[in-house]
Amino acid sequence: MIVVHHLNNSRSQRVLWLLEELGLPYEIVRYQRDPKTMLAPPELRAIHPLGKSPVISDGGVVVAESGAIVEYLLETYGQGRLQPAAGTPEQRRWTYFLHYAEGSAMTPLLMKLVFDRVESSPAPFFVRPIAKAIARKVLGSYVLPQIASHLDYLEAELAQRPWFAGTEFSAADIQMSFPLEAAAARAGLNASRPHLMDFLQRIHSRPAFQRALAQGGPYDLLK
Repeated sequence: MIVVHHLNNSRSQRVLWLLEELGLPYEIVRYQRDPKTMLAPPELRAIHPLGKSPVISDGGVVVAESGAIVEYLLETYGQGRLQPAAGTPEQRRWTYFLHYAEGSAMTPLLMKLVFDRVESSPAPFFVRPIAKAIARKVLGSYVLPQIASHLDYLEAELAQRPWFAGTEFSAADIQMSFPLEAAAARAGLNASRPHLMDFLQRIHSRPAFQRALAQGGPYDLLK
């Protein structure tokens, strides 16, 4: 039995969605973030030394990292589903976006989250103006332009084809869901980029996505 070590409001929601798309049985072990630090609880370190989510266990196999989990599940159970045929342009795009989602797209989004917290966190009165000024400078001069550049790039990609790899829905779209949901929740993705907003609407309407939400519980990125 596949066990998903599921952290609330995290990338592990994508793993549940992938399993639902594949129709595979699984169990969920739930973990809650610390409400103050928003970090994963130390119990996750018993599963993987870094103590982060997503992590799955499948018999004696433990797999961490979203892209690695996607590849493991498709190689082991996919039977060719949710990925294009090898050697095709679609397969090359599939591989690219499978890794781009975490390797490039999430970096400026995480930086925005960090600097937003720096700007809003309590601090001694004599430090607060300096911290806010630094945070605003980094956000305005680097982070926000980087996010805009990535969103423009992705909007142009989906103007050419309905899904990230090609004409068929694939695991690359599952992987790309998290950065785009994060961008819509906290980084300015809106109706000014209609192809990306349409993508989010289409994935949220998929029955497997809805089943995964029901299994995973509250998912605040959708607010």
